[in-house]
Amino acid sequence: MLFIKNIKELIQVEDKKNNFRAGAKMQELKRIPNAWLLIEGEKIKDFGPMESLPADLPSGLKECETIDASGKMVFPCFCDSHTHIIYSGSREIEYIDKIKGLSYEEIAKRGGGILNSCLRLRQDSEEALYEAAYERLEEMKSFGTGAVEIKSGYGLDTENELKMLRVIRRLKETSPLTIKATFLGAHAVPAEYKGRQSEYVDLIINEMIPMVANENLADFIDVFCDKGFFTVEETERMLMAGIKYGLRPKIHANELDYSGGIQVGVKYNALSVDHLEYTGEREIAALKASETMPTILPGAAFFLNMVHAPARDMIRAGLPVAMASDFNPGSSPSGNMQLVLSMACVNYRLTPEEAINATTLNSAYAMDCEKELGTIAKGKRANLYITKPIPTFEFMPYAYGSNKVETVILNGKVQ
Repeated sequence: MLFIKNIKELIQVEDKKNNFRAGAKMQELKRIPNAWLLIEGEKIKDFGPMESLPADLPSGLKECETIDASGKMVFPCFCDSHTHIIYSGSREIEYIDKIKGLSYEEIAKRGGGILNSCLRLRQDSEEALYEAAYERLEEMKSFGTGAVEIKSGYGLDTENELKMLRVIRRLKETSPLTIKATFLGAHAVPAEYKGRQSEYVDLIINEMIPMVANENLADFIDVFCDKGFFTVEETERMLMAGIKYGLRPKIHANELDYSGGIQVGVKYNALSVDHLEYTGEREIAALKASETMPTILPGAAFFLNMVHAPARDMIRAGLPVAMASDFNPGSSPSGNMQLVLSMACVNYRLTPEEAINATTLNSAYAMDCEKELGTIAKGKRANLYITKPIPTFEFMPYAYGSNKVETVILNGKVQ
């Protein structure tokens, strides 16, 4: 057992478990000042205010590890529901091209972007990819992330897409973080299929998806449904094939234009639609009639200097909103969810309460982990972090340039 006492404030607690918070309810953030929390095994056993500590509890804690959190706060770990951390090398030269004014599409047409990462990844071994990705996970953990969704999508052929997914499987087995795997063979059209996009779609449907399913390598299927990438019709074909093999959809949608990606995601009951820079009344109306989580990726919009997704319009319409890092080498080279929390407030005008819900409970839902993660509730997995001494919970998004996390606890164990 692990006992945490004298917690300055216990944040994001739940008595009744919620799947997500939407609309005005995203302002709800239950907190307990001067609190205690008891962990047994991998689960949260109990918690409450110090003055209500059960009389018989201290006697049972003699052999228990105890942490005094005086002046510190305890939060549920961040859930990062959209990342691409299996990659080889960095792409800072393209970063210079962006500074000089080239667009994302222009860089891609010159052989940069995803195709650049594809070329590098194909030359790298599973072991090298695993070691680099594990190091990235450890860095993400140090900032308070406890759950990560990881996509393939830099292989763009059967052999290398499977290679990426096997690396993710190994990370699941060896990392203390909760990890979900997404097959994203439809991240771009590889160079060897230029002018033959429909043939590449056929390859994904007829070869890749069955092999991914046969090895049980993925939890979800994703498609980049956007201008210059895959059409709505192609996306539908691939999603239907994935669903046939038990892979629930997630969609890269409306990052570059009004692509129809949001609507096709809703049509096929996607767990989430992600990016969403181009989201209007029709897209919001489609999402309102669904169980699909709108997921915004602030790091990508910041790094690419793009328009911001209309988060406030979504919340005003009664939608939930999740936020994730999009950690990848080309458009968001950071997995720091504390920075995402700050961007949610500064760039998207979310309140701290809304931003915390967007990066914990709602992002847990976006990776199908909300029953286990995202809040502090009895019986949920003990994925928590203890802050350094901070004055208020609002200090977390406010102090955007420093790491406020002192101790991370995953699966009930101090890391």
